[in-house]
Amino acid sequence: MEDPGALEKAEGIHLIVGTEIGDREALPVNATKGRAEGNDRLKEECGVFGMYDLGGGDVSSSIYYGLYALQHRGQESCGIAVGDTHGPKGKVVSVKEMGLLNEAFTPKLLETLKGNIGVGHVRYSTAGSSTRENAQPLVLNYVKGTLALAHNGNLINAPQLRHELEYTGAIFQTTIDSEVIAYHIARERLNCSSAEEAVGRAMRKIKGAYSLIVMSPRKLIGARDPFGFRPLCIGKRDDAYILASETCALDTVGAVFVRDVLPGEIVTVSSERGLESNRELCIPEEKQARCIFEYIYFARPDSYIDGVSVYNARILAGKFLAMDSPVEADLVVGVPESGNCAALGYSLQSGIPYGQAFVKNNYVGRTFIKPGQKSRESSVRVKLNALREAVEGKRVVMIDDSIVRGTTSDRIVHMLREAGAKEVHMRVSSPPFLWPCYFGTDVPAKEQLIANGRSAEEICGIIGADSLAYLQESRLNEMAGGLGICKGCFSGKYPTEPPAEDIRGEYER
Repeated sequence: MEDPGALEKAEGIHLIVGTEIGDREALPVNATKGRAEGNDRLKEECGVFGMYDLGGGDVSSSIYYGLYALQHRGQESCGIAVGDTHGPKGKVVSVKEMGLLNEAFTPKLLETLKGNIGVGHVRYSTAGSSTRENAQPLVLNYVKGTLALAHNGNLINAPQLRHELEYTGAIFQTTIDSEVIAYHIARERLNCSSAEEAVGRAMRKIKGAYSLIVMSPRKLIGARDPFGFRPLCIGKRDDAYILASETCALDTVGAVFVRDVLPGEIVTVSSERGLESNRELCIPEEKQARCIFEYIYFARPDSYIDGVSVYNARILAGKFLAMDSPVEADLVVGVPESGNCAALGYSLQSGIPYGQAFVKNNYVGRTFIKPGQKSRESSVRVKLNALREAVEGKRVVMIDDSIVRGTTSDRIVHMLREAGAKEVHMRVSSPPFLWPCYFGTDVPAKEQLIANGRSAEEICGIIGADSLAYLQESRLNEMAGGLGICKGCFSGKYPTEPPAEDIRGEYER
């Protein structure tokens, strides 16, 4: 057996997993085990945000507000790492905490994060447990300096790469696939002339979905997988360049949208050359396969993903539902928030009035302390309540973005009936889930999916609706503006070979 510390001894790579300031108690390793049992909603993706102010201004406040605009993409943990390109090479100050941004960062704490280059991350875990050790950005100290990395997506070959690294001496501090990427970039940097070249070499080894922002001592680097699964865009504000998951984050910090990072592309921001595309390092583009759920659910409606308005995509989905699955009704309503735009589209196409049937508790995040089994309180009712005055005596069309296990849909239909709705017709702005997702969306194993082996009529009976219809799969490409998309969770046909075993969740140590 090789020396388990060989990598650190020979290559000087050390991962910083704790915070340098603001250190607090971490949650238990298995704090989120079993969370899927009580939650039938899809989980958000991670959000990444990076900024390099070539004029030397501090970036931590802008990164904070950029992440705030991306909070919908991840509410389990958050982090910011900053450096100073004019200061000591390799000095990085970072803070990572569990929970929401406004819980983790105070104005006083932000003032301690001084630097003109930085990267931030908000996380929902699809691989690896929900602990502070698994929060990002990951910060590595090694012989070439320091790397900080933020990753959105899921690798399908992470276990194999992880095992290879372990057998050559790597000591892992987390259970996330992002650390595999960070180690490969650090290793490749020892044998090439630039950080962006190291990123390009690492990209030729990793497979799956990833949008990366990497901060080296003097550069900010963005990279996107060759399928374009996850979004990444470029913005500019005065002398500062920004990389972000969604355009809404650029709007929040007053930046101008420049363009999207192309599938397989690597871009670099440096003081010598400003923004440049490292085309000689880019990975050959595959058949494009953007995650369709960016348009259906994940992204904020005021964002544009690869030039397509998320708001318009959802309006179109609702119109398609009205065309393909009409029903006589008095009111069209959306399940907040992601169902609202599709409901408006259904109303515009059908002529049925659009209204509000639910009051949402805006002080409840995506995760909260759920009532005990013996309690009468429903976790759905904690977040939503029906408006009796709006639905009583009416035939209601209710639009939601998806049905996963069916438990939430059952409760919401029942809620409308209790409020006096005469009829409840459910329309879903996505096709039925039939297969799991291995590329970062929290679609569970097919045995847990209500549509597995059941017809729409059978599901309708289970959730207690008067009728049920899904968006037709053939409508998805038009909804996404004709762009190449991934529909694997509906068809079982993935853009790349899925892993032989389901690798999602915690890695067995």
